[in-house]
Amino acid sequence: MTPAAPYSEVVRSLSTAQKPSKGAPAYSRFVNRRLGRLIAAGAFKLGLTPNTVTAISAVFSFAGIAVLALVSPAVWVGVVVCLCLVLGYAFDAADGQLARLQGSGSSAGEWLDHMVDATKISSLHLAVLVSAYRFMPVGRAALLIPIGFTVVAAVMFFGMILNDQLRRQFQARSGQPLERGGTSLLRSLLVIPTDYGLLCVVFVVLGWPLVFFWVYAFLFVASAGFMLLASVKWFRDMKALG
Repeated sequence: MTPAAPYSEVVRSLSTAQKPSKGAPAYSRFVNRRLGRLIAAGAFKLGLTPNTVTAISAVFSFAGIAVLALVSPAVWVGVVVCLCLVLGYAFDAADGQLARLQGSGSSAGEWLDHMVDATKISSLHLAVLVSAYRFMPVGRAALLIPIGFTVVAAVMFFGMILNDQLRRQFQARSGQPLERGGTSLLRSLLVIPTDYGLLCVVFVVLGWPLVFFWVYAFLFVASAGFMLLASVKWFRDMKALG
């Protein structure tokens, strides 16, 4: 495959090189990966590198986070924050797909991708904390919600990355392939409250601060509950690896 290939052919090639969808919530699985595929195909045609795509993802994500923290909530602010975060997430899905298509994946690229992800995941909730404190008509006790969400998001991200690394180590030691079946549609829908992509979309109602905060609080409770249940399963999975 070369950049001279038709755009539609590049998109088709990317669709056959997707990572398994195991564990992916509905938005990430059915919307964001497809957006990432279209972006990755365009980046391939333009000759961009995966690290460049990661940098573009970071620019969109952190622009949205800055607007959230610094500007008083309004309808247009919610739209801007939502679009920035959605585009940042889509470019985040594109860098890995582009690397697989180009055969240019590297440890440095993976490190950069994870560092950007880790930073934006925590700073997004801290921006909600700043916005709630400065602009939203919520009580002081409610400020514990974005603080708690910061912890949950960081631990969830670390747990998933650590699980993947430990599985890779086990596979390298044992030579045994790990089963990674597909995710059912029902499970993808059930875990959608934990989806970072859904969180990005929720900011579109930021112009109605109380509505936003109640929805945000629901996502926090759902994510915290999922993390507790998932942690038990992950520990058992790691124990099974010996």
